[in-house]
Parts: sequence; structure tokens; C-alpha cells
Amino acid sequence: MKITPYLAFNGQCEIAFKFYEQCLGGKIEALLPFKGSPMEEQTPTDWLDKIMHAEIKVGDRVLMGSDGMPGEYAEPKGISVMLGIDDPAEADRVFNALAENGTVQMPIQKTFWAARFGMLIDQFGIPWMINCD
Repeated sequence: MKITPYLAFNGQCEIAFKFYEQCLGGKIEALLPFKGSPMEEQTPTDWLDKIMHAEIKVGDRVLMGSDGMPGEYAEPKGISVMLGIDDPAEADRVFNALAENGTVQMPIQKTFWAARFGMLIDQFGIPWMINCD
């Protein structure tokens, strides 16, 4: 069994995944718009260039996402994307990159359980936790 986070966006999926590609050092595997898909006829014309499915590979892990249909978006609550990073300097770099134009909830710092830990909500409304044991 694999568990893969699937993120919902309100029209910003493509720009978010390009941002994550830079921050996380991953590679976008898919950015599929509604246009040209089986969903095209049910999609408002101003939403056709939005993303029906996105996928980014980071190491051996995958993060997926999409733009929901207009009016269906809800902000994430009660969940965060947790990144386990082995190198403290890399943990700081990723945290600071993801925090750009976002909201830091807990600055990255040494804790009693980790060499580095921090929490933030990025500029797209996605909650993240960075942990370095």
C-alpha cells in the first residue's frame, strides 16, 4: 500500500507545482488541464486551462494535486504535508523556500525531538511541517 498526498487548489495548481518543483528539487511528471480531457464539456470555459491532475516526483515519493471545479474549493484543515529531511541545512532551505509569501506557524528550530522542526502555510494555503531528526 502507498499513501500519496493529493492537494486541492483554487485555480493555482500549475503555479503551485512549479513552485514546489523549485523548492523541493522534484520533477513535474504531469500537468494535465481540463481542456482536451473527458471533463472538458463539463468545465466552464474560463477554467479549461486549470489543472485536472498534477504530479510531481521528489526522490522516490509522489505528490499529486488538482484545481477543483469553481465554487468547490475548501481550505485544508486538520492535515499537513510532512517532509522528513536528513540534513539540517537542507531542512532550513526547504522551509524558507516554502515559507516565501506564506505564513510561518512555528519557525524552524531545534526541538526536544528533532534537530530542526518548523510549520508553515505556504502562499497557496497548503500546510507543511518540516522535520529533521
